[in-house]
Amino acid sequence: MTTIAFPTPDPEILARRDAIWADLAKLVSADGLITSEDERRAFETDALAAYRQVPLAVVLPSSTEEVAAVLSYCNREGIKVIPRGAGTSLAGGAIPQPDAVVIGVSRMRRVIDIDYANRTARVEAGITNLAISDAVTADGFFYAPDPSSQLACTIAGNIAMNSGGAHCLKYGVTTNNLMGVRLVLMDGTVVDIGGDHLDAAGYDILGLLTGSEGQLGIVTEATVRILPLAEGARPLLIGFDSSETAGACVTAIISAGIIPVALEFMDGPAIRICEDFARAGYPIEAEAMLIIEVEGSEAEIADELAKIEAIARMFNPLTLKVSQSSSESAAIWKGRKSAFGAMGRIADYLCMDGTIPTGQLSLVLRRIAEICAENGVGVANIFHAGDGNLHPLILYNAAKPGDLERAELAGAEVLKLCVDVGGCLTGEHGVGIEKRDLMTYQYTRTDLEQQMRARAVFDPRWLLNPAKVFPLENRLMPQDNVSSG
Repeated sequence: MTTIAFPTPDPEILARRDAIWADLAKLVSADGLITSEDERRAFETDALAAYRQVPLAVVLPSSTEEVAAVLSYCNREGIKVIPRGAGTSLAGGAIPQPDAVVIGVSRMRRVIDIDYANRTARVEAGITNLAISDAVTADGFFYAPDPSSQLACTIAGNIAMNSGGAHCLKYGVTTNNLMGVRLVLMDGTVVDIGGDHLDAAGYDILGLLTGSEGQLGIVTEATVRILPLAEGARPLLIGFDSSETAGACVTAIISAGIIPVALEFMDGPAIRICEDFARAGYPIEAEAMLIIEVEGSEAEIADELAKIEAIARMFNPLTLKVSQSSSESAAIWKGRKSAFGAMGRIADYLCMDGTIPTGQLSLVLRRIAEICAENGVGVANIFHAGDGNLHPLILYNAAKPGDLERAELAGAEVLKLCVDVGGCLTGEHGVGIEKRDLMTYQYTRTDLEQQMRARAVFDPRWLLNPAKVFPLENRLMPQDNVSSG
C-alpha cells in the first residue's frame, strides 16, 4: 500500500463503458480507439511505474479536429480525460484513472513548417523532442531543450511539464523556446495562442499553459524557436573525492560569471553504474564528477576551458579530462543521457526533481545522503548542477515489503529540504501525483486557491487530468469556482 491516494472511480461512468466506447468509435479513425484490456493496460502507467491504473479507454487521434471532437463529447458526458504524450513523465503526470479516457497525441508528429529566416519551426505536438533537431540539423540549426528522454518524449509533454535538459543552463527550458500553440479546450474549442513572433500582445497565456500539466487543454501544435548550431563544442570531465567538493566547485564557477552550455553532476554510485553501461571513460575512482561543456569557436572554447580548469584545480580534483574527439564527446553524453535507464538495470527508483539555489549544493547533497540513510534506502545523484535542478534517484526494491514506502518518505523529506533552503518542489518533471500532497508545504492555502481558480477558468468541471497537482482534500469543487458563479 503506497502513500499516494487516488479518487474512487465514478460507478455511473463505469456502468456506461460500452456505450462510451461506441460513441468514441464514431469520432476517430478505425484504429484510433483502444478498448481491449490488454491494449489498455499498455497505458496504465508512465515513467513513475510504481503506480498503475487501467484507463476506461484510449483514444489516439490523428488531427486537431479529432481531439476537439473527443474533448467536446467527454465534456458533454462528464467523462474525465488524461492527456498523454509518450508517457515519459517521472512525476505520474500521465497516470490514468479507471473512469477516464486517455487521449494520446503520439500519432500527431508532422513537421508542418520550418521558417529559417525567422528561426521557427511549427510542428504537431506528438513529435519527439529530438526529431525537431533532426529535421533542421542539416541546415545548421537545432532545438535547444534536451531532456534525457528526448529520443522518446513529445513536445506536448515538454510543454505540459516545462521540460529542460542538460543544455538549459545557457539556452533555457521549454518556456524560453516556445512561441505559440494550438490548444483544444475541454469543451472542444480550438484556440491559437502566440505565434511565430516573440511577446504576443495581452496576457501571457502561453506562459500560463507551459508547465500546466495538461489541466488547461490539450496542445496539438506548437511553434518553437530553432537556433543556429555553434561552431563547435567540447565537454570536460572533472572527478572529485566528495560530492560536497564538487558542489563547491559548481558554486565557484557560477559565481565567477561563467555560464557554460551545460554543467552536469554525477555522484560515485551514478558514475560507476553509467560507466558500466556506456563505457564513456568516466573516472570510476571518483565520488563525484562534473560534465562541463563549452561551445563556440576554437579560440572561445580554449579560453573558457582554461578559466574553468583554473577554478577546478582550486578544489584538488582527482582527475580532469578534456574531450579530444567528437566520438569521445558523444560517449560522454551517451553516459549522461542513458543514466536513468542504466540505473533501472540495478534497482527500482523514484526520481526527485527539486530545485535549489546553487550556493546550497554542498549542504543539500550532504543532507540527501543523511536522509536516505535514515530511511534505509540508497541514493544516486544525477542532475543539472548549473541551475540547481536536482535529480536524486531514491533506490528501492519493489519486491521488498515496505521499501517503496520508505523511498517515498525519503523523497518527500528531500523535496521539503529543497523548499527549506529557498528552492522549490519541481524544476522540470512537474508535480503530477508524486508531489501533489507536498504542495501545501511550498504554498499557502491562498496561493493554491489562486492557482485553482485560474485552472477552473479553462476547465470548470475539473475533467482534464484530475487528481494531479493539487491535494485532493484542498481542491476547489465546481461550486466554488469563480467561473461558475
